[in-house]
Amino acid sequence: MYDYIKGSLAEIAPTEAVVENNGIGYRLQISLQTYADIQSLEHVKLYIYHHLREDAELWYGFYKKEERRIFTMLIEVSGIGPNTARMMLSSMTEEEIKNAIIAGDVNRIKSIKGIGLKTAQRVIIELKDKIMKGGNTPMETLLPANNSANRDEALSALVLLGFAKNAAEKVLAGILKENPDCSLEELIKIALKRL
Repeated sequence: MYDYIKGSLAEIAPTEAVVENNGIGYRLQISLQTYADIQSLEHVKLYIYHHLREDAELWYGFYKKEERRIFTMLIEVSGIGPNTARMMLSSMTEEEIKNAIIAGDVNRIKSIKGIGLKTAQRVIIELKDKIMKGGNTPMETLLPANNSANRDEALSALVLLGFAKNAAEKVLAGILKENPDCSLEELIKIALKRL
């Protein structure tokens, strides 16, 4: 499989780019994120993904290797094709998508055009472990170190009160994302209101 293409940027639009290499123009489907990164460049290096369908042969181009990695993970999820994955990467950066998946933020993923509740849930269920195993964004990096102990204590308290561990983790992650300096007492109070 081809890994990347280097050449001069012959044409550019928000959804596609033509890269000229050795006298041949390669039309690549791109996200708005890649468009923003390359629109002012004359020469580009784009990481590519080749998608073959019965009726078409499409090439997708990505300015960052990590964006391509997230794209390939997304299209493995049932119900998400290359165009939907590209829409997701146009709506959010790859870092934002990874953070939303790790935090279990269904509403953030569902806010993307073309993504419904079930698809958003499926994305989180199928990709959370893969992304965390990738080692780039462990859950601890999403939260300040001093709140890690508060989060753990609050989680223990909520589980003892009878709440499901997964639901409690999601709520706590959301609270700490909004208010990183939250005390243990505030954290538990807010979580109780949201669970």
